[in-house]
Order: sequence, then structure tokens, then C-alpha cells
Amino acid sequence: MADPVIISPFKRLIRFLSPPEKWKIPVIIISGILAGLILYVFYISKAPSYLGDKPETCVNCHIMAPQYATWFHSSHREWTSCNECHVPQDNVFSKYYFKAKDGLRHATIFTLRKEPQVIFIKEAGQKVVHRNCIYCHGELLKDDRLLAMTGNENLAKTDRKCWECHRETPHGTVNSLASVPNARVPVPQSPVPAWLKVLITKD
Repeated sequence: MADPVIISPFKRLIRFLSPPEKWKIPVIIISGILAGLILYVFYISKAPSYLGDKPETCVNCHIMAPQYATWFHSSHREWTSCNECHVPQDNVFSKYYFKAKDGLRHATIFTLRKEPQVIFIKEAGQKVVHRNCIYCHGELLKDDRLLAMTGNENLAKTDRKCWECHRETPHGTVNSLASVPNARVPVPQSPVPAWLKVLITKD
């Protein structure tokens, strides 16, 4: 009796996923179109820019212009970028997980045109910003000389969010597009290729 032919799990998967012979060409064409659309969406959304830390990336969405403009005119501009305040800094995994989660939410809201006129930070973002304030300014919370001011000074500094006192750091009171209509911010370049613009203008 001949030994049974053993088929590896990988070959079984390939055989299962392979279309019938008459469908191979249409499947290849459709797969190519889908891959092209995915790559185009990746390009037009400027997805690679979100992997870095450039503050200019935040104004890919025009509704972030007030936040960029007010940060740009604050003292924090000399020391921090947007990500250093708004993204976890404890390790690279939590940093990119938070960026991906927050970025997908932002992209979804912006794509569906559901963005509000006035932007407020969510609770998860508040926790991150508060931790990062302490990460940079922690020494100010441990300065024993400041304890002489009041008996409960240390409790007051650690029991509340930093911006309960420092309300205008670093964005000021500006938080809507209507507040800074003429703010000079880096306008994102159009991702539409030149050849496509020519085709559009011909019609």
C-alpha cells in the first residue's frame, strides 16, 4: 500500500484561496485595482507623514489651524512638538498604538465631515497630556521650597489637572476656526498629481 501524500497546511491554504482557472485573469485584474486604490488612499491621505513628529502634519486637517497657530506663538514651540504633549512618551509601543487609535478616529470624523466647530480634547487625551506635563515639569512638583506657601500646596498641585490653573498654556483661549481666520499656518500641498489636475481642468 502506497504512503498517503502529505500536503502542508500552506499548500492547502494556497489551493483553497486559488480561484478556478477561468476566474484567474478577472481576479488578478480586480486585485490589482483594489491594491492600486488602497495605495492611492494611503498616498492622498498623507498617511506616511503621521509616522513622524512634525507639527506641520497636524494641519493636514484644516480644522487644526487654531491649535497649530497658537502653539507656534507659544514658548512651548521651542521645546516640544504636538506629539510630545499629546502622545504617550513612556515607550514606543504605547506611543504608536495611541497615535494609530487617535489617528483613525480623527480620519474617520474628518472623512465623514463630522468635525465640530470647536474642538475639545477627549478624556484619554487629557490623561496623556497631564502625564506629559508632569514628565517635563515634574521637578516643580517636588520643590520643597514651594511647600512653604501653603500647607496643602503639594496636594493642590497633584490632585488636579495642570490646565485648571494654566488655562492658556500653550494654546491660549483660541479653540475654533472662527477665532483665527487669518492665522498663518503651513497650508498642506495638494496630493493630486499634476497630470490629473491637467485632465480635470481640460473639462
